[in-house]
Amino acid sequence: MSIHLCVLLWERPGRDRDLVRFEDEVLALLPEHGGRLVSRHVVSDREDGDPLEVQMIEMPSEDALDGYMRAPERQRLADVHDRDAVVARTQLLRVEPHR
Repeated sequence: MSIHLCVLLWERPGRDRDLVRFEDEVLALLPEHGGRLVSRHVVSDREDGDPLEVQMIEMPSEDALDGYMRAPERQRLADVHDRDAVVARTQLLRVEPHR
């Protein structure tokens, strides 16, 4: 059974471009784990507290999601981009297609 995720990302002040670059690289790893980026959007009319980016991701299974989250290359990219200095907050929501 596939897993559908809505990912909300907030940047640290002044680090919006860095967050986008990091996400460009880390999202490119999804296919290696059977995942698919369904959509990716920047919130254009932001108010205080709104995320910078919204992503919809589909993974084929819990094992695939776990493999992606723990992938050594993903961790390497987090280190290279100093993820904690770039990403202020991440919220991962499990969603289901509306039927």
